[in-house]
Amino acid sequence: MDGKRFEKIYTQGISTGMDIWLDRATGIQYLRFWSPSGGGVTPLLGRDGKPVISPIPED
Repeated sequence: MDGKRFEKIYTQGISTGMDIWLDRATGIQYLRFWSPSGGGVTPLLGRDGKPVISPIPED
């Protein structure tokens, strides 16, 4: 890994929106929501309630 653990793989919105970040060490995806009044981060969950895990990219 090149030292960059998290990689933004999706973004939507300008003043209110969301991003999806990939943890390159574990493959787990995280959803980050933001708005002018606050925001938060949570693991992205699939239909089965388990975290969405992508293949870990090789450098």
